[in-house]
Amino acid sequence: MRPTRTRRSNADHLRDALDALAGGQAQFLRHEEKSWASITFAGARHSWRLRFDGADAVAAAEYLIAELPEHEFTIPGQLVADATICAVDHTMLPEPHMIVDLELLMLEES
Repeated sequence: MRPTRTRRSNADHLRDALDALAGGQAQFLRHEEKSWASITFAGARHSWRLRFDGADAVAAAEYLIAELPEHEFTIPGQLVADATICAVDHTMLPEPHMIVDLELLMLEES
């Protein structure tokens, strides 16, 4: 008997890609997914809130912020059509800390 495999969602793939882009330094605090469609495309808008604690993590957040808009995601059957940083909250004391809100529009490839 074969072990059952859990099918990974598009959000799971996207989370893994964001985690890699953030160097494994992000804490994923929130995710919201809303269906999106136009006359020619269908997909979903994903909103994420990520937290970074400590100097190394904040450096990873700064890299994510710089790279996200032009990053080429490789998610099976999906195209990331838009990736936007919506808000950043950066605190230095008592230790470096950053909260990053971002949105990605994923479209189904046909």
